[in-house]
Amino acid sequence: MRRGRSGALPRGTAERTLTSVGPAGPAGGSASGDRAGPGRSTSERPSPGRREASRLWHVTLSVSGAEAPVQEVRRALEQLAHDHPFLLTSRYANDHAEIRYWEEARDLHDAAAVALRLWGEHRSSAGLPPWEIVGLEVIDRETYHQRVAEGYGPPPASRVGVHPY
Repeated sequence: MRRGRSGALPRGTAERTLTSVGPAGPAGGSASGDRAGPGRSTSERPSPGRREASRLWHVTLSVSGAEAPVQEVRRALEQLAHDHPFLLTSRYANDHAEIRYWEEARDLHDAAAVALRLWGEHRSSAGLPPWEIVGLEVIDRETYHQRVAEGYGPPPASRVGVHPY
């Protein structure tokens, strides 16, 4: 699946396409194949037909806002999880929530960009409260597992689903 917005791209991103789980084609490849793209030298550009390696990123998205009926918050988060089964777990209260999931992306920038759009893009389809994003953590798989092993990271997401705080 490829993710991206329709319309004009932000300045300086003409060569950069956000990708997510199972990209259909080469990630971020140039249509013309003759330009390196922002922040990338020609020697770093992947050869034609070769895909850049994706990595797994653990994402924790925190949102907060005005109080909403807790039953509506739960129903909205369950709908979001149903629409997007990549969500591992959600915790919620009547004025804040936390969503944790794994994202497959080329780099941290792509994983963070997708995460920052998640709440707003699905607000109406899932009936999410009009809350704002107040926190975002994106860490690579190795860092996540190292934190858990050392006992100071987020607990493993063993309780998959939507749960109250």
